[in-house]
Amino acid sequence: MTPAPDDDPEPLPPPQPDLDNCCGNGCDPCIFDLYDLAMDDYRQKLRAWRERHPDGR
Repeated sequence: MTPAPDDDPEPLPPPQPDLDNCCGNGCDPCIFDLYDLAMDDYRQKLRAWRERHPDGR
């Protein structure tokens, strides 16, 4: 059974960190590294969602 659209909403991208949020001290991981990982996760979830919802709904 395919889930109802309300039960399977389209994933949203993570908020992009502000350039001012980086301290510039070479942290490991940097907030931008964490953002890149979150974007990778978002892209995978979006790809899977699009496979479940080929009509975009």
